[in-house]
Amino acid sequence: MSEGGVTEERRPETPAEVNGAATVFVVLGKQLKLLREKAGLNQREFGGLVGYGPDQISAVERGVRTPRPEFLQRADEILQAGGLFTEVIPQVEEAMSRARTRHPEWYRSYAAMEAEAVELHHYSNHAVQGLLQTEEYARAVFAKRRPFLSEETIEKRVADRLSRQQLFERLPAPVVSYVLEEVVLDRPIGGPRVHAGQLRRLLDVGTMRNVEIQVMPTRLQEHPNMDGAFNLLVPRGYPQVAYTEIQGYPRLITDAEEVRKIADRYGIMRAMALPPLETRTLIETKLETL
Repeated sequence: MSEGGVTEERRPETPAEVNGAATVFVVLGKQLKLLREKAGLNQREFGGLVGYGPDQISAVERGVRTPRPEFLQRADEILQAGGLFTEVIPQVEEAMSRARTRHPEWYRSYAAMEAEAVELHHYSNHAVQGLLQTEEYARAVFAKRRPFLSEETIEKRVADRLSRQQLFERLPAPVVSYVLEEVVLDRPIGGPRVHAGQLRRLLDVGTMRNVEIQVMPTRLQEHPNMDGAFNLLVPRGYPQVAYTEIQGYPRLITDAEEVRKIADRYGIMRAMALPPLETRTLIETKLETL
């Protein structure tokens, strides 16, 4: 425990640091930022051209996110880098094959399954689920956590959260669905600007063919699940499992009957929630009123 009651946590290595590629990615990120700015593009504009969100571009430029080979190929073409990015693709592919994300000991088994899952389903009732969070939203969540986290720990956790989002780019793509309570869309975590960016992120992810986002309206008088948030996932080659985390106590559920009950609740919620197109309209309406 450090001065001021701020909890200190040893910073685990990022995937790039594990295999010694951290410096390469930092340099690559700096070069990307320099050429992007030289081309007169901001992060959102450039991200639109390469299929990344602005938070993902920011993470790549800071060296905390591994740039995928297809991203480097497209960036080289758009920024007319003359092979600066394509030449390092073999090294990036090697780094990605050797990389493994470092998480707290209790979380590693779930994180490994999440990274390779063929299906992921999430129910959120307090905040946007981590895989959907923007960088600024995630930072706001960790910054206000009690007891306070150190700045180093906040940055490490934000980087880890962003690195997990690479599963959206994986091929073959996993099947992903979300049921969000409507209050999640209304809670302005981080303030109006961050909140607006998060709603736009939901709209962006919602356009992916393998992702469905649904909202559970607050007006409903019945609810099949009052027991808190949870994740359901189907690991490659294994039966479906569930994961919950309440007041700092994580639980990976593998018992078939317990998992079945949670999956049953999730199915009922999906039937009660707004369909994806109506959910999109609701999010757009809330964004317009900010």
